[in-house]
Amino acid sequence: MAARYVYRTIVVGTDGSDLSGPTVARAAWLAAHDDADLVIVCAYSDLTPRQEARTPAAPKDARPGQVPGRAAASDAVAAAVAVARTQGATISAALLMAGDPAASLLATAKDRAADLVVVGAARDTGIAERLLGSVATEVARRADCEVLLVRPRAETKE
Repeated sequence: MAARYVYRTIVVGTDGSDLSGPTVARAAWLAAHDDADLVIVCAYSDLTPRQEARTPAAPKDARPGQVPGRAAASDAVAAAVAVARTQGATISAALLMAGDPAASLLATAKDRAADLVVVGAARDTGIAERLLGSVATEVARRADCEVLLVRPRAETKE
């Protein structure tokens, strides 16, 4: 039987959505289990301070997975760090990156020589995501390392 692969560096994306918590928790658990470094990445769209103050939700030109403005991204990263700490992970970096979410995750994974990228993948996608592609799809297609897709748990009927 082959030896189990041990991860040294795990990159996880967060956008502050409901799926971010379970995604970060899974990545953090793996990092703690393997004594790997965890790198948390949040991509955000550039907004002026005035636009940030006026934007309670994602702007129309923001890509799914991209947080509207640096302040909201900072909040998303803080929440992700808190989740990762509950799992006992060693957080080597928590990065705010202006730009496309998939490109930000892929660049970070390459720069940090990551062994694994963990991303959330919603079950329910709209027509725009089907046509343009999701962050998870793009990362899975282009990553040079393993990719773990975390899906929301299916609701159980009792």
